[in-house]
Amino acid sequence: MKFAKSALFAATMLSAVSASAVEVSGNVALGSDYFFRGIDQAGGSAISGGFDASFENGVYAGTWASSVDFSGGVELDYYVGYGGSISDSVSYDVGYTYYGYPQGPETENFEEFYGSVSFADATVGVALSNDYYASTGESTYVYVQYGVELSEDYALGFHYGTMSADDAANEADDYAISLSTEAAGLGFDLSWIDSSETGGLFADNEFVLTISKSL
Repeated sequence: MKFAKSALFAATMLSAVSASAVEVSGNVALGSDYFFRGIDQAGGSAISGGFDASFENGVYAGTWASSVDFSGGVELDYYVGYGGSISDSVSYDVGYTYYGYPQGPETENFEEFYGSVSFADATVGVALSNDYYASTGESTYVYVQYGVELSEDYALGFHYGTMSADDAANEADDYAISLSTEAAGLGFDLSWIDSSETGGLFADNEFVLTISKSL
């Protein structure tokens, strides 16, 4: 079942940008692997990149792609959202993402609505998917993240997420700790990733190094 209001939501968000200045940015990254919510997507090294358009009224839209080891080898996502602040320390973000696999069967594509609230360095969020990985049925992903600056050059991030789904076999918790820095115009991120499930595609005490470049 598709989200009946997804097209209306996207159109409403985009209609608000006509009178706003836009800032366009891009990014490209090379990782030793690609995990999404504790599940291995690439089975090895992955290259990814995307473009974002951010408007001064808080609306944003973009696209992101990565190599994967299924569905013909390509993931291509589109998203639109809105972010704002309630106070100096509290902000929020809501949006819609379409996860596409253009070289695979259409049944593997899925949609998602998401929302999050950030309190200073902590973020709590939820994502509602209509058919996560074509087999789970409707699913709900809830996560908590916290970031801390270790110094002017290094930052440490903590992540915990939990998935609930119509298909209980795909339910799992995932955990991550990431150390990031920048040097010579590049971003470096070393992450430890684990999950409550073992075997198959679930993360099991994995380390991933990602090198990125903003464009």
